[in-house]
Amino acid sequence: MTGSTSDWPLWEVFVRPKRGVSHVHSGTVHAPDAELALQNARDLFTRRSEGVSIWVVKSSDVTASDPDERDAFFDPAGDKSFRHPTDFELPDEVANM
Repeated sequence: MTGSTSDWPLWEVFVRPKRGVSHVHSGTVHAPDAELALQNARDLFTRRSEGVSIWVVKSSDVTASDPDERDAFFDPAGDKSFRHPTDFELPDEVANM
């Protein structure tokens, strides 16, 4: 690819801060390919060794729901409370869930 870095694709960055927890969206980077996106993400979002894993996904490959249509989109799940572990107590040994 030629041109300025602003012409490069935008990548969404997800960092897992430690083992046993989920990746969390940390921000975005511009890069011409996935390998450079990983390196840019590492340099930008884990400067103090606060990550154990990084995922990068091309922003154009992400499909998302519309926040303005939240009620209609999530309403069907409202009557399925059995999917949520609200009636269960977590053992003390379970640190991250």
